[in-house]
Amino acid sequence: MDVIGFVGPSGTGKSHHALVVAYDRHIDAFIDDGLLIYHNRIIAGHSAKDEPNRLRAVRCAIFSNPEAAAVMREALHRIKAERLLILGTSKHMVECICKTLTLPMPISYVTIEEVSTAEEMGKAREQRLKAGRHIIPVPTVELKSHFRGYLLDSVRSFFSRNVGNEESEFERSVVRPVFSYYGKLIFSDNVLLSLVRHTVGSLQGVVKINRLRVRKNGDSHSNGLNIELALTVQYGENIKRLMSRLRKEVEGEIVYTTGMTVEVLKITVRDVAVKE
Repeated sequence: MDVIGFVGPSGTGKSHHALVVAYDRHIDAFIDDGLLIYHNRIIAGHSAKDEPNRLRAVRCAIFSNPEAAAVMREALHRIKAERLLILGTSKHMVECICKTLTLPMPISYVTIEEVSTAEEMGKAREQRLKAGRHIIPVPTVELKSHFRGYLLDSVRSFFSRNVGNEESEFERSVVRPVFSYYGKLIFSDNVLLSLVRHTVGSLQGVVKINRLRVRKNGDSHSNGLNIELALTVQYGENIKRLMSRLRKEVEGEIVYTTGMTVEVLKITVRDVAVKE
């Protein structure tokens, strides 16, 4: 088996670019944050992004648990991949994983700077730090039985190779791990109401908020909100476009400011106002 290391600082987009790196180099299996992914499926392991804190996440990623390491070794032997990509924050981390899993040392390394621009890495860091968003490079359907935190979204990419016009589409899951929540920071209902009012009121086309209700999800582990809005909008506005913009702004502001997620956003247009 040939092992290739993919290295870069935490939060710079390695998991996002892992599929591209593997695809371009004809690699069909890779290890990322404790998971063995083969042909776009999770074969073995436990995601470090599903751990309750960063320390346990690091231990999970390097297979410090002997039982987890044994399971991974058995799975690697079973799939018999010819080439394996291992993601890590440094060459030392990749080599550490190789030693633990009794794999050969990497024959080469790819750095995040080789496949991502400074602007892309900056955006990845911002999403990680401000919104707590992480990427797991498997489809959301595949991940549901493996991840207990937030499944926020999915990202699809279309890849093509110059040789032979080979094309393929891949999906990644956007998640927010428990350890990326904002600790025990608590926002009162009044703060949440004011935040939504300010966001909605600043949108052109919204004349008045007739009714606003914000409720925290009863599940203490979900960190989610249910928001109900009834609005008066300006006559002549494209309602569908306005609602889409409103949803995007409200969800974005809630995530950015509080680290919480909008699980339900119900919007009702109650009235239409004509300019005098």
